[in-house]
Amino acid sequence: MANSLFSYCNMLAMVGWVALLVALFAKGIRPRIIVGTRFLIPGLFALAYIALLTVGADAFKDGGFSSIGQVRALFMNDNALTAGWVHYLAFDLFVGTWIVEDSARRGVIPWLVIPCLFLTFMFGPAGYLLYLLLRLTRTQSKTD
Repeated sequence: MANSLFSYCNMLAMVGWVALLVALFAKGIRPRIIVGTRFLIPGLFALAYIALLTVGADAFKDGGFSSIGQVRALFMNDNALTAGWVHYLAFDLFVGTWIVEDSARRGVIPWLVIPCLFLTFMFGPAGYLLYLLLRLTRTQSKTD
C-alpha cells in the first residue's frame, strides 16, 4: 500500500505544481486551478495520510514525536514514512497555492514567482522565504 500511495501522490503533486505554473499566466482558469490545488488535491492527500497512519498504527509502538530517536523509529515503518511524505506534499502544495494567489493579487511578475514555486516544491520553507523576500519589493496590492 505504501509504495502505491507514494507513487500516486507524487504524480498527483506534480500535476498540482504544473497546474500552479499554468495558473501564474492563465488568469481565466486560475480560480479553478486554485480549487484543485487548495482543496481537491490536499483533500485526497489527507485521505491517503489517514489511511497510511491507520495501516501503520503499529509504528507508534516504538515511535513518536518526543525525540529524534522516536521520530527515527516511527519512520522505520513504510506506512508512517509515506504518511510523512504525503504530509510534506500537501502542505508544500498549499503554500505554493497561496504564493500564486498572493502574487497575482499583488501584481508580481509571474516569471519572478517561478523560482519561488520551484524552491517551495523542492525545499518548502526556502521557497516560502524567497517569496516573502520578493513580496517585500512590492509595497501595494492590486486591491489597495
